[in-house]
Amino acid sequence: MRRNDYYIPVSGEEKAADFGNTKDGGVSQYSKYDSIPLNSLKSDEAASGPKQGPTFQDGQRRVDYVLTYHVQKPQSVCRKTSRFADYHILRSLRRSLSMMRSGDTPPSKEDPEIAAHKHRLDYHEDDKRFRQTEFEDNLREMGLELEKDEGNKIPGIGFLKIHAPWNVLCREAEFMKLKLPTKKVCNVVERINLFIHKVTAPLHPKVEPNRPQNMLFYPLLSHQILYEEWASYSVFYKYQPIGLIRKYFGEKIGLYFAWLGVYTQMLIPAAIVGVIVFLYGCATVDNDIPSMEICDPRNNITMCPLCDRACSYWKLKTACGTARASHLFDNPATVFFSIFMALWATMFMEHWKRRQMRLNYIWDLTGFEEEEDHHRAEYEIQVMQKTLKKQDMYPKVAHEVKGFLLLSPLQIGVTFAVVFGVILYRISIKAALHMSSNPTARSNIRATVKGTAAVINLVIIIIMDEVYGAVARWLTVLEVPKTDKSFEERLIIKTFVLKFANAFSPIVYLAFFRGRMVGRPGDYVYVIGSYRMEECAHAGCLMELCIQLCITMLGKQLIQNNLFEIGIPKMLRRHEKDHFLGPFVGLSPEYMEMIIQFGMVTLFVASFPLAPLFALLNNIIEIRLDAKKFVTEVRRPIAARAKDIGIWYNLLRGLSKVAVIVNAFVISFTSDFIPRLVYQYMYSPDGSMHGFVNHTLSYFNVSDFKPGTAPLQPMHLGYEVQICRYKDYRETLWSNTPYDLSKEFWAILACRLAFVIVFQNVVMLMSDFVDWLIPDIPKDISLQIHKEKILMVELFMKEEEGKKLLRDNHTNQSPFQPRSRPASHTPSNC
Repeated sequence: MRRNDYYIPVSGEEKAADFGNTKDGGVSQYSKYDSIPLNSLKSDEAASGPKQGPTFQDGQRRVDYVLTYHVQKPQSVCRKTSRFADYHILRSLRRSLSMMRSGDTPPSKEDPEIAAHKHRLDYHEDDKRFRQTEFEDNLREMGLELEKDEGNKIPGIGFLKIHAPWNVLCREAEFMKLKLPTKKVCNVVERINLFIHKVTAPLHPKVEPNRPQNMLFYPLLSHQILYEEWASYSVFYKYQPIGLIRKYFGEKIGLYFAWLGVYTQMLIPAAIVGVIVFLYGCATVDNDIPSMEICDPRNNITMCPLCDRACSYWKLKTACGTARASHLFDNPATVFFSIFMALWATMFMEHWKRRQMRLNYIWDLTGFEEEEDHHRAEYEIQVMQKTLKKQDMYPKVAHEVKGFLLLSPLQIGVTFAVVFGVILYRISIKAALHMSSNPTARSNIRATVKGTAAVINLVIIIIMDEVYGAVARWLTVLEVPKTDKSFEERLIIKTFVLKFANAFSPIVYLAFFRGRMVGRPGDYVYVIGSYRMEECAHAGCLMELCIQLCITMLGKQLIQNNLFEIGIPKMLRRHEKDHFLGPFVGLSPEYMEMIIQFGMVTLFVASFPLAPLFALLNNIIEIRLDAKKFVTEVRRPIAARAKDIGIWYNLLRGLSKVAVIVNAFVISFTSDFIPRLVYQYMYSPDGSMHGFVNHTLSYFNVSDFKPGTAPLQPMHLGYEVQICRYKDYRETLWSNTPYDLSKEFWAILACRLAFVIVFQNVVMLMSDFVDWLIPDIPKDISLQIHKEKILMVELFMKEEEGKKLLRDNHTNQSPFQPRSRPASHTPSNC
């Protein structure tokens, strides 16, 4: 079918009419009133159906597809035809010449330039009418039946209704290689599936009511079912009607919601195990010896100031709450949970591959191959411009290099600026609160600094997400990709890199850099003059990492989902009619949101075991939220076929591999898991954790403070301090090399690196074993495919036997005639 940009397509569902599926083509003659969107109908409206029904005027042929176009003005007010306009221009020119010879001035209304401009407009209108007629003729040549409807329902808009006869549908089905279903193989697996289906019957949506006798109303019925059984929060506990979603929106959107359903379903065991790990921390917090030593008031340990001048000495027991809270997320069960989540990610990928293969078989996509992607209009224009200028196009590699050369400095610079700005905020606000005269502010310094800094990071992340999305699109357009598929893939890669770095840069800083470049009392590391680098609390930076991850995860889900996807569209719809619904912008934003969430669930799960639970609760709402958006708030998209989720699967697989390495480093370098093991088995006198806190603290003589850095209030604790303690592994004051890194530091560092290597290799080996153990194709599907191949071979054999029998009969009846084949006979394709 030849494409004509004059029309706006309105796709149908199962070859039935739907005035809600329009797609702008970017042409100026497109009407703003391009459709009557079916998605705007509520359940009661959908049930009643249209008054006349989606049929032709004869009431028999149903409408399978609808195109909208601009309607010419009535003949009385329409511009004159181009032939009459030519005559009018010539007459005006002759009149002007004669008047100029006679010395008279022609009237302004007969200006030749205006007439020429009108002539160009008339020619443009004639060209559009010609292209419209040519496009309609091409449709008729393909066997389609057309009928125009230029009523007064929407002024200036006409509808071209299209009906596909049964023979045309059969012909296209042969071209698409659609297969009829075969009888299923009855085996043990199938019986188990039937039993499970009966047990879980209350969880399945009611999507198979008795179809009406008039199949013309089936799309409206499908919309009503989706609205009631899918796009409603009251059915959050039910499975999604994936089959109906695929029939109504197409395979591409159906695969997205199927993937989202599998991901949400797999989050259930991860959330349960995460809650168990958290409850284990709650149950053992009172028995944790390091926390008990920190909270014990008998341990009169004086700690060094946390900042210069404004901060004073403090007691270690004041960090009791932070130490107990850190144990909830930093306990021996954390290592087990990290291993579990690595295996969970592998099982999730394998489960999705099996589910995808099953859907490919059910939806008849096993032999589907994507059509050749046509060149983008922008690329063709660029080629024409370069050809006219006799310049060669930049090679493909040059475009990609140019885009990434622009992307890398921008990303690194902005990320560094954001992280460094928040660091300066924390340093400044901490010093200001220490100097405050308000006792309440001074008593909640840590909580105030951590909470406000995390909120600021969240706001910056949400704002920069929008900026990075625009930057990624600009860079992709700059590269001028050849096809739509390459444009989409490059855009996805750039957007993912930018948004991933934007969301995880503060988390990476807290996990791996904060507290590593601090220095020691008397020799601290400073930035921008007098700003001292941050150090972690005595219980480590794991608690702050947990707070940052929690606020970022919950904030992005609540704000971006509820505000951007619910609040803003509802505010806009107050002033819009149903046929002004927003266009469908693609699945990339939906996938991107879930991929970032998957990264937060897997990458730093060692520091936040409740991440799977929060993701599960969010996705239960997210599924119904997206369903409601697709059904009622955006134009119904044009159905597109696809057999997989494309590049998103590669991103998921890459994240699951990186998650193993990241969690190994979080456990080894961010938590106290390795230092505790080293102390218990190498330095503890009785093999217990008693004395661990004292073992992690070094000594500092306050007389070694640099000038101008000592506390302004040295008597803050009520006594003079001569020696204070700080968390580090350094030589004692009475050694030959005071303040140097001790042998305990190097022993712990070696154990940390060894743990990373062992953890990474063991977990990846287990993941590969799970990958090998689980087959990609379900057993029942493989048996059914094998049976279909056998039936196909038998069918071919019977056909050949029939042909041979016909040839033998023909030979016996005409023994003296030559066995030449008539010229009109077409050979069979075997």
